[in-house]
Amino acid sequence: MRSLIVPVLLAGLLAACGDKPSGDGGQGNAAASANSAANPADAVSADEVAPSAPAGAAAGGSFDRSHAGDAAPTLAFLDPAGKSVTLVNYRGKPVLLNLWATWCGPCVKELPTLDALATREAGRLHVVTLSQDMDPAKVAPFFAARNFKTLKAYTDPKMAWVPAVASNLPTSILYDSTGHEVLRTVGDLDWTGELATKAIAALK
Repeated sequence: MRSLIVPVLLAGLLAACGDKPSGDGGQGNAAASANSAANPADAVSADEVAPSAPAGAAAGGSFDRSHAGDAAPTLAFLDPAGKSVTLVNYRGKPVLLNLWATWCGPCVKELPTLDALATREAGRLHVVTLSQDMDPAKVAPFFAARNFKTLKAYTDPKMAWVPAVASNLPTSILYDSTGHEVLRTVGDLDWTGELATKAIAALK
């Protein structure tokens, strides 16, 4: 059964994100716009979060808070050392979970800003960049080639997280220190920008 599910899932992700890295985040932005349109009452505009945030600071111009308060899924994944963990292992500090893949252009585009965020907020925030690649062996060399200062390679060999949170790539979900969702965004975001900075500053 899994042999049928994985190709179908991959096809959906390719359609949403693109089949190879590029500098164009348009497909990720389209996914975010669709997400906001599906939940118009729950989408928080950029102006509400950061009144002076520049246009286009976030894909779709909004954060989705429709899942705020939901407990984080308990799905297992592999940490950089290859140990099976869940988000419970990171309780006590807020966690920014980023679902991405090496073949996803918008995902690759935002990784440097996630690295800058992880470096700036080290000690206060866990940034978990969780690959949804079918071949997890690609991820560590991909990271090593980019010389990230802080980001580490987390992998999800079962590719279970995207269907679990009913989203596309890239998706970032912010959890508070107790493991409950605060907000999420679909599409690439500049995590060093004012919109993201205000959201991170409000964390407890």
